[in-house]
Formats: sequence, C-alpha cells, structure tokens
Amino acid sequence: MAEDSTQPPDATRYIETTRGVLSYSQLAPLLAERVLKVQQDIEDNFYAARLLDESLLLDMHRGICGDLTPGWAGRFRDADVRVGEHHPPLPYRVPQFMRDYFSDLNTRLSALAGASDPLVLECLAFAEGRLLSIHPFTDFNGRATRLFLAELLRRLDLPTVELAPTQPFARAQYLSTLRAADQLDWQPLVKLWRERLGKAG
Repeated sequence: MAEDSTQPPDATRYIETTRGVLSYSQLAPLLAERVLKVQQDIEDNFYAARLLDESLLLDMHRGICGDLTPGWAGRFRDADVRVGEHHPPLPYRVPQFMRDYFSDLNTRLSALAGASDPLVLECLAFAEGRLLSIHPFTDFNGRATRLFLAELLRRLDLPTVELAPTQPFARAQYLSTLRAADQLDWQPLVKLWRERLGKAG
C-alpha cells in the first residue's frame, strides 16, 4: 500500500526526529530535499555498480532520513504494522521476505530479453507491488520504493515515469492496484505500468 494510506486523509501524524517532534507536514519538505539528493545520485549512476539487493534499498532509505530518524533509518522495521486492511509480514520475517524478494526480482530480470521484452511490465509490477506489500520500513516505504524503481528503470534503459499520482481519481485507482498486489495479483499493476510507460514514451 501507499505509505500514507494507514491514516485518514485529515489525520495528523507526528514523528520524533533529530529536530524534535515534527508533524508530517513539517517533515515532508525535509524529506523532499533528501529524496532529490538520492534521485540525483541515481541519475549520476552512483548506484550503477551495486547489486540489486537489500543493502542497496537500505542505503536509499538511509539517504532519505538517516540524519532525521537515525534510530530506524536504513533498518528493517521491528514492529508489526497494518496498512489499511493489509497486514504485512511480522517484523521478524521481514529480512527473509526481503531476501526472497530480491532473489525473485533478480531471477525475473535475468530472464528478460531487453527493455522491449513483454515480461518487463510484469517484472516492474512485481518490483513495485511486492516491495510495498512487504512494507519493510518503519516509515517512508513509498519514497524508498519509488527511488528503487527509479534505479530499476535506469538499469532497464526505460524512461522516468510518474509513480505517485496526486489527483484523487488516479490515486484511488493506484491504491486499488496495490490492494490487488497485496493478494499477489499483478495484472492491475501491469496495466498501470503499460499506461505509465505509454505516457512517458
């Protein structure tokens, strides 16, 4: 699920940071600065030589919030969570789920015959939907996932696409595709990826 779907639209979240207890609206611009830095690193091929594995994702998450929430940045969550109606894996199972995720993803990627392979869409749908379903971090899962997908698109020589719709109807559709992915149904996300790449191309 999307990272803020655990809260009602009018709810206020507060997070303890190195700058004090901040509301989510106060924290958002600080996170945005750090997300832009990681995005620039991706564009500059900073991660190009890295394996697609847990350590890469953990470093991206640390890049988002390492100086703001050092107690849990770049670490898998240690608490149970509920995301809407979805119950991600219990925290003690997250490391194994993440190892399995990257093993599966790398197997899928190695089987591709290039960026034009029809299975690229299914691979991207799996990469996004499965990672968000596992919900490996205490917070900022959506941001970390979008950065990881940006790196994946770069490696596949595919264009940048919009990954976080803000319009209400598009967002509702997006959340619906993620609910399907929580049930291991990738087809709605496959369709969405086809639309994303079609708009970008």
